[in-house]
Amino acid sequence: MLNTGILNPQILSLLARVRHTNALVIADRGFPSWPSIETVDLSLVDNLPTVLHVLAAIRPNFLIAQAYMAREFLRENTPATRARFAKALQGIPTTHEPHVQFKQRVPGAIGLIRTGDTVQYANLVLISG
Repeated sequence: MLNTGILNPQILSLLARVRHTNALVIADRGFPSWPSIETVDLSLVDNLPTVLHVLAAIRPNFLIAQAYMAREFLRENTPATRARFAKALQGIPTTHEPHVQFKQRVPGAIGLIRTGDTVQYANLVLISG
């Protein structure tokens, strides 16, 4: 029985299937669903868990070569929120692109983890290294 690290069996299974250069999406509560993409829905209530909670949980054992976010995240959020995300993504090259372009990356992802996050445009597409 696992007693440390990620305990959710669906997330562990999903992460084990992500290979070099594959994409994984961590999304907020309002992100559209894609029926063709495996989705692990962790949303419980507003902001539990958040995108940053999930990122912090997977980072120790998941090599991230690149992150993508919507450019609108920068416009819609406070400097404090932007700083929290920058700190959580420290050391990972991060590209901010128009939200429409960002969403075009999603169909190629191995899976999507949905959170209860209420931060505007908090979604991440993570490319494995």
